[in-house]
Amino acid sequence: MIIINSHHSSQKSKAKIKPVYFSRQELATILNIYSKNIAAGEWRDYALDHVENSAIFSIYRSSFELPLYTIEKKRVKGKGNFLFILQNRQKKLWQAAQLQDIVIQLNKLPKLVKTS
Repeated sequence: MIIINSHHSSQKSKAKIKPVYFSRQELATILNIYSKNIAAGEWRDYALDHVENSAIFSIYRSSFELPLYTIEKKRVKGKGNFLFILQNRQKKLWQAAQLQDIVIQLNKLPKLVKTS
């Protein structure tokens, strides 16, 4: 009796790559600053996306616009190594190994000035 397997033994099976997600603590940190800016009237909406080797938190001033800022958690070479990247619409503003460094930079960004 011959057993035919649909997978050839010469094909190497690719190891499944785990998707990248924000941890609860990371998400709580991001949502904390997000809620402060919502209360200040700066931001109005957000989105969470997952692409290959990255998780992205997008911040919107309006639901009908491109994201004002994005915070990306990107997997880099090495087990458990991640890079956090803060971007605006045009360019990369900051990158760091720790989310807290990104939050500090996010707090330093210019704010919307309201006229009376």
